[in-house]
Amino acid sequence: MQVDILSPDSTLFSGEAKVVTLPGVNGSFQIMNMHAPMISALAKGNVIVDNGSEKQEFAVNGGIIEVVDNKIVILA
Repeated sequence: MQVDILSPDSTLFSGEAKVVTLPGVNGSFQIMNMHAPMISALAKGNVIVDNGSEKQEFAVNGGIIEVVDNKIVILA
């Protein structure tokens, strides 16, 4: 699935992932391939992008995630 992590100043990450772990307001959660559409608020924490061969971590101070048509957009 396509993942884009955007900040007001730049694009922090744009690429493919198998699993994305996010710091939700009520606890961490994961998004996997073909997840149902959703919008959720994020808390301060780390976003972990796992493409199957490596994991990348990005610190966020909160934000919003949108999942539609196997594409994840994170506004942090």
